[in-house]
Amino acid sequence: MFPILLALIGFAADPPADELFAAARKGDVAVVRKLLEDGIDPNSKTAYGATALTFAADKGHAAVVRLLLEKKADPNSKDTFYGTTAITWAFMRGHAEVVGQLLDGGATGASGLLVGAARSGEIDMVKVLIEKGKPNAATLTLAWAAATKSEVVDLLKKAGAIAPEAKKKVTGPPPGPYLGHFKNSEAGEVEVAAKDGELILKVDGQAVYTLVHDKDEIFKPEGGNGTFEFTKSDGKVTKFVRKSESGPDRTFERFEKTVMSRDVARVAPEPTGRPATAGNWPQFRGEGATGVADGQFPPTNFDAKTGKNIKWKTPIPGLGHACPVVWGDRIFVATAVSGDAKATLRPGQYGDVDSVEDKTEHEWKLICLDKSTGSVVWDKTASRGVPRIKRHLKGTHANPTPATDGRRVVVSFGAEGLYCYDRDGQLVWKQDLGPLDAGWFFDPDYQWGFGSSPVICGDKVIVQCDVGKDSYLAAFALADGRQLWKSVREEIPSWGTPTAIVGPTRTEVVTNATKFARGYDPDTGKELWKLGKHSEITVPTPFLANGLIIICSGYRPVQPIYAVRPGATGDISLKKDEKSNDSVAWSLGKGGPYMPTPIAYGPHLYVCTNSGMLTCYDLATGKSVYTERMGGAGGYTASPVAADGRIYFTSEEGGVRVVKAGPKYELLAVNPVGEVCMATPAIADGLFLLRTQSHLIAFGLPR
Repeated sequence: MFPILLALIGFAADPPADELFAAARKGDVAVVRKLLEDGIDPNSKTAYGATALTFAADKGHAAVVRLLLEKKADPNSKDTFYGTTAITWAFMRGHAEVVGQLLDGGATGASGLLVGAARSGEIDMVKVLIEKGKPNAATLTLAWAAATKSEVVDLLKKAGAIAPEAKKKVTGPPPGPYLGHFKNSEAGEVEVAAKDGELILKVDGQAVYTLVHDKDEIFKPEGGNGTFEFTKSDGKVTKFVRKSESGPDRTFERFEKTVMSRDVARVAPEPTGRPATAGNWPQFRGEGATGVADGQFPPTNFDAKTGKNIKWKTPIPGLGHACPVVWGDRIFVATAVSGDAKATLRPGQYGDVDSVEDKTEHEWKLICLDKSTGSVVWDKTASRGVPRIKRHLKGTHANPTPATDGRRVVVSFGAEGLYCYDRDGQLVWKQDLGPLDAGWFFDPDYQWGFGSSPVICGDKVIVQCDVGKDSYLAAFALADGRQLWKSVREEIPSWGTPTAIVGPTRTEVVTNATKFARGYDPDTGKELWKLGKHSEITVPTPFLANGLIIICSGYRPVQPIYAVRPGATGDISLKKDEKSNDSVAWSLGKGGPYMPTPIAYGPHLYVCTNSGMLTCYDLATGKSVYTERMGGAGGYTASPVAADGRIYFTSEEGGVRVVKAGPKYELLAVNPVGEVCMATPAIADGLFLLRTQSHLIAFGLPR
């Protein structure tokens, strides 16, 4: 897990410094040496405060690290986003030799790293941290208490560790006054809870530290560094200060958070209605990306393992997060088939930023299925070849969802191109969108793949291409693929889909990205308005609900939710301490989701975090109504969808949870699936269509 995130302090690096960073990432000692000899400052920083030493340590380039240290690179320089030093990056990557070099060069912070290495059983790392870090007896003993391997214990004992005392069941004062929710404007929300009489610190529901009582109102994080210093008033803790060796002090203030007791899932009654008309689901999250399909009456209860309420189940080859789209009697789904039969992805909640480089030949496919039977009507290969860009461990090479108007189907495969087929599977046109290298803002070497889906706006196809360099928004003629306009965007990578918002006075294409959310004229590509700022990684898609455009993002520490009135003009960004203005009806500084797009249903807005924490807000005001943890293994990547008073939340490995819409949390059903699910479902004509890792499944009630 990355350290507590820090607020961004942005400043641009000079081009020669960019060359230094690139050479350090590549491990090119000769180029690094030449640039330093030419006068480039070895402590030059990127816009996120990273240095050449940061990158070399992260990649494990020992020779470059040695050279930079010789040239007086600061081993304790912290980046301004994550607040970490080079030794932390080297440690997280397991580069024991580099950790030793940095310690020899004056790096600090070895004590906390030793405990972590002992816990994970990294013997080589433990050896280096003992030899180079010269830990004291107390640190050695603390590492012994955390050790999971006998070989590590032997190393610690030899270095002078004293056998840790048997842990007492209760190690501090009664936990009652300390329990509650606390928040910091930059680091976000945490919870202080109790387990077996001890205090534990939770982030997004996951235990991060056990807090060991030291003295007075001071606790130490077991296995970590620094302290937690609590302040009481009238016998109740009002705040605490987190003091760390690896970052600035952070004050967390208590706040009251309404958490309702969880209802027990039951077999809820099925809807009794039948679709008057068979609805379509033409793009990501359906019409206007709202995710709502009232009058389609999908089932509440189903089970992929037992076959309950399954209409059909069709294997889909390859890997893809592309969601199914529906028009009439046909369903369209995109996928990427690797030449490696063992190609897979890694679900779950983790902080690993690594890429997957699969150099086998791939096939990028668009598949059409019959809605009634699930049989394949046609299967077209749009492209063949080795992927131009690597993908994230959790991603695929077919993330974008197709879009259709019933006559045409447009599918984006990112760097592999944009393709348009007719209803019968004949290729109408294709366009090369460029390399579309979208990845980690902090280090461009980590490629994550493209994710934004195309949308159809009248007679145009709109694509949002926010990448590491040369981002743009473009419109192509749906009939023949001619580029109609292209608007250059000064943006870093984003993964949200643009949305055509039909307001009371005009239609505008709304995009979400790091620097600004923006509205564009769909006929010309002219920027109409902009709203900043958003998280460094933006994924959720904008949508219109009850006359408000909902825009949000959730990569810490910036996690805003905005409700924007259509028809805005100019820069509508909020000033300091503002919560609203003429164009922004309301806003929240925290609470925005990282991956799932929220859903508005009736008078409420439902926001689900990656960990399954569901918060219901009043859509008109932004006031919190309730917060509830839904559970569900692996976390939540798919966005929720809704129909006929029920909201469907799909967890990666824990099935589909159905929640009753309304101001009180009520869990109606937990539906097992038995496969990894990361694509947003579709709802049409009584069917709940779920794309799993290997299948497309249609759940529906008997007719």
